Amino acid sequence: MMNSSVFCGAPPPKQSDEIEWEMRPGGMFVQRRDVGVDDDHFGAASSSRAGPVIKVNVCYGSSQHEVYLPAESTFLDVKKLLARKTGLEPTEQRLFFRGKEKQNEEHLHLGGVKDKSKMLLLEDAASKERKLEEMRKQSEMLKASQAVAGVRVEVDKLSERVAALEVAVNGGTKVSEKEFLISTELLMRQLLKLDSIEAEGEAKVQRKAEVRRVQNFVDALDSLKERNSKPFSKNGNAVSVTTKWENFGSGMGSLKAPPPMSSSSGQGSQDFEQFH
Repeated sequence: MMNSSVFCGAPPPKQSDEIEWEMRPGGMFVQRRDVGVDDDHFGAASSSRAGPVIKVNVCYGSSQHEVYLPAESTFLDVKKLLARKTGLEPTEQRLFFRGKEKQNEEHLHLGGVKDKSKMLLLEDAASKERKLEEMRKQSEMLKASQAVAGVRVEVDKLSERVAALEVAVNGGTKVSEKEFLISTELLMRQLLKLDSIEAEGEAKVQRKAEVRRVQNFVDALDSLKERNSKPFSKNGNAVSVTTKWENFGSGMGSLKAPPPMSSSSGQGSQDFEQFH
């Protein structure tokens, strides 16, 4: 008979027990773990469950997944382990065993699940529909963003044209009215393109910003066109301001006092003498 001290206080396993034991260094007997058990998953599942650890094979689409957990675990425990492997939350999963969908609260061992049993995993239809809808929205948003970007490129080119007209008008050059009409028409075409783009989310924000940008250019052209229609009044003001500044600099406002006026001073002396 084996000495009980070898077990370090742990009772030897009975013949009827299904648990396999192994001796660790130091003489301690512990429950044997299957090779390849995921320690993180095993620890999470076994923290509140007892019994031997079993391996369950789960088929999901074209993929095969293996999970290890105590036999007395629930099907919800299986789903929690599968969540990290498949990316599906437990609420998005449907587990089938022997052709029947299993509920979260059902226990594996009571449902006939044993070591190396096989299960089928399907994604919940409502969850799949939500993901497909989200993918559709993302695709439409990307398409709208690309369309707005295309308009932005054209508006960038037209902005250079507006800048050139502004330089000409500010320089006093008479610009043909046709140039303003053509530039405004080209900008309005871009506005129509933006209006035809159906956008949501970030793409909608981008479209709104580009519409505002085009409208600002149209307003700038209207202002330039009005100034271009009467350029001479602007040049006249420029000449007037320059003349006043030159006169101001040669008279009382200069840093040097004006030279004495001899004729005026002599006349003043004569008048003073005659007064006396």
